[in-house]
Amino acid sequence: MTSELIVITSAPDADQWLPGVRVIPDAWRKQASLVGIHTALNYARQPILLIAWDMPFVSRPLLELIAERSARSPHATIPESAHDHLEPFCALYTPECLPVIEAQLAADDVRLSTLLERLPSFERIPVSDVARVGDPARLFFNVNTAEDLAAAEQIAAKG
Repeated sequence: MTSELIVITSAPDADQWLPGVRVIPDAWRKQASLVGIHTALNYARQPILLIAWDMPFVSRPLLELIAERSARSPHATIPESAHDHLEPFCALYTPECLPVIEAQLAADDVRLSTLLERLPSFERIPVSDVARVGDPARLFFNVNTAEDLAAAEQIAAKG
C-alpha cells in the first residue's frame, strides 16, 4: 500500500518513537498539522496517506478505502465520521495541494479548515461507506488526554 512510512515532526526525541522509521523535520517555521502535510508532500513528491499520531485504531481496510477513492479527486480524499464531520487527519493529499498550502502558510494561516475551503475539489467519503470497513467512532478515536488513553486501552482490550 505504501512504499515508505515516515514521521513528520520537529520533536527532538522522535527518532526513538518508532525504531527504524525515518523522521523528517517540519520544513516551516510554525508547528501545525498543515506544516506537517506541506513537509510530507514536499518530501514525497507524490500523494501521501496521512494518519495523525493520536489515532490508534485506523485500520488497513480504512486506508485501502481512502486509497481506492483517491482517483476521484486530484487534490485530496477525506473520510467522514458521524454528523458529517470530516477527518482531515486521516486522509490522502496530493502534491496538487501544495500551491494552496503554500499560499496559506505565507499568509500565516495554518488551519486545516481553511485548506478544505480553498481546495478546488476533494473527494468526501460518506460515513456510511466508512462504516462498511469499521465503526467510525473506533476508527477515528483520538487520544489527547490521559483519560482518552485509558479509554483507548479499554477499547483495545475488548478487541
